[in-house]
Amino acid sequence: MSTASKSLKMVTCPQCGARVFIPGSLAPLESTNCAKCGASIMMPMDLRQFELRSVIASGGMGTVYRAWDKTLGREVAVKLMKQELVNDEDAVNAFAAEARACAQLNHTNIIHVYTFDQEGAYKYLVMELADAGSLDDRIESLKRVPELDVLDCGIKVASALGAALKKGLLHLDIKPGNILFNADGEPKLVDFGLARKADADKDYHAPVFGTPYYIAPERVQQTGETFLSDEYSLAGTLYHALVGHVPFEAATVEEVVAAQVHTELTPPINSVPEITQPTSDALVRAMSKDPAERFQSYDEFRMALEASRSQLLIRTLTGNAAPTSTGTETRRWWRR
Repeated sequence: MSTASKSLKMVTCPQCGARVFIPGSLAPLESTNCAKCGASIMMPMDLRQFELRSVIASGGMGTVYRAWDKTLGREVAVKLMKQELVNDEDAVNAFAAEARACAQLNHTNIIHVYTFDQEGAYKYLVMELADAGSLDDRIESLKRVPELDVLDCGIKVASALGAALKKGLLHLDIKPGNILFNADGEPKLVDFGLARKADADKDYHAPVFGTPYYIAPERVQQTGETFLSDEYSLAGTLYHALVGHVPFEAATVEEVVAAQVHTELTPPINSVPEITQPTSDALVRAMSKDPAERFQSYDEFRMALEASRSQLLIRTLTGNAAPTSTGTETRRWWRR
């Protein structure tokens, strides 16, 4: 082999799929540009049997890579903890807690965790691959996600949250960015980094973490958090997808948070008249300021969404409506 050949490595561009040569002198995870399309191409890196090939997403705790499991011959996602955090005991404990929380759960619409390990200085989490974008991406692209798609997503994620609750877990950070889709269009709930046991003692002096646009009023007021808080956040997420904007809009985070507590919710149908009444009513109830007025179980919430979906399909089949279907970050927080 010539010296020139040794200085090059052939890889596949994640953007255009072309097989191209990149400089062999690049360090693992270092990037250059694809000679065909100009997209970023990464020098692969091995972690045990996993070959990290390209970046999927990056967040506060680490970066998620598309990887190849050379032992089992399948694609996976590897979440690599940021190197600057590996000696931070609190960060490492949070990273491990996310792995343990996901590993307890076995549901089609919750991302599956395969292993949590360390290789040298690298701590990493290996998960099921869901790289067809997030609900946040769909909102960004479509502005308003078709009602049928929103209901399908809501039904499945409500079922996933119900399964987590049976294991005693609250998610506490439901938002569009934490609902990913796999290649088959199935929604997958991710990021259990804030999850806690439903029966854990509440520390009323602890800071409140979550995403202001979807956080439940009782969490803002620190009067307690239950699965009804996650129900509220899921409904707020579905509201955003359906209407094209968050339930409460304001100039500052503080004003958004205050609105969650004090401002009356505008029913989705008032903003978008094409939305069916049952869907609008279900989301309004799930976002009641008083948790006691929300659906008192995920089964009840899911059945309301399923009833809305059935009526929407009947309208479609009888020709009274023609909804279309697509078919297929860094955490923000508010601290009191």
